[in-house]
Amino acid sequence: MDIDLIFQIAGVGIIVAVMNQLLARSGRDEQAMMTTIAGLVIVLLMLVGKIGELFTAVKTVFGL
Repeated sequence: MDIDLIFQIAGVGIIVAVMNQLLARSGRDEQAMMTTIAGLVIVLLMLVGKIGELFTAVKTVFGL
């Protein structure tokens, strides 16, 4: 597994957590929730490609 992907996910998580705290403390709870959801979607989009590569590798190994 690529270590850069782990650092990218951690970076997105840190940025989203800071933005969430700033927005929540300023009384913008709805925007804080949307920021959290957007961060989750970004991370899932980053993982979709890697999951596709995993399925391709499994298909190749088992000859499917």
